[in-house]
Amino acid sequence: MSTHIGAQPGDIAPVVLMPGDPLRARWIAETFLDDARCYTEVRGMYGFTGTWRGQRVSVQGSGMGQPSLAIYVNELFTEYDVQSVVRVGSCGALTERLAIRDVVIASGACTDSSMNRIAFEGLDYAPVADFGLLRDAAAAADLRDDLEGRVHVGLLFSSDSFYAARPELTARMVDYGVLAVEMEAAALYTLAAKHGRRALAICTVSDHIVTGEETTSQEREQTFAPMVEIALEASLRTQ
Repeated sequence: MSTHIGAQPGDIAPVVLMPGDPLRARWIAETFLDDARCYTEVRGMYGFTGTWRGQRVSVQGSGMGQPSLAIYVNELFTEYDVQSVVRVGSCGALTERLAIRDVVIASGACTDSSMNRIAFEGLDYAPVADFGLLRDAAAAADLRDDLEGRVHVGLLFSSDSFYAARPELTARMVDYGVLAVEMEAAALYTLAAKHGRRALAICTVSDHIVTGEETTSQEREQTFAPMVEIALEASLRTQ
């Protein structure tokens, strides 16, 4: 039994969807999974296991930020032998190429975090998605008429600060192809590489840094269904 998840061996499926918001984890389980059962409520960070199209799937909240996500991902990989983690989160659009509720499938993640600088002693490690998951997510998205022109494959910026002290530095990322900002993907991709597992981040645009548009907290919790459906399709294809 791990320190922060506290589930029993066998409680967690090999495939885990990971929202930051534990209430979104509960909504995903109740909306998409059959026979979902809660395996943890430790610190209010809910985790559930059920089935989708006959395959076992778990949903585990991660909390906000790379340090919080790293706790749960480390335990999923080392204590529960999880093979694939797909982050299903929200992001802020950094370019007018994106609109509210567009979906970003992250091929890689830039970051201002010190976590990798410490681990690699100053070298710049490039955290990237698992190609199989990335390919299958893009293919699943292409089949959806409701998302035509609204799915983007590219770079995210994983920031350690929600309220950035130097927002002009984030804006500079756009010149180098970064589409949106969030707070977890870089750590997820790094840990998956370390443990030889698969990882992908799929994020829905909840806020627009350029236009100022935003969704409500309830909308962020309960109305990002296309992202979840893409994640389920991709993760089960790649098993």
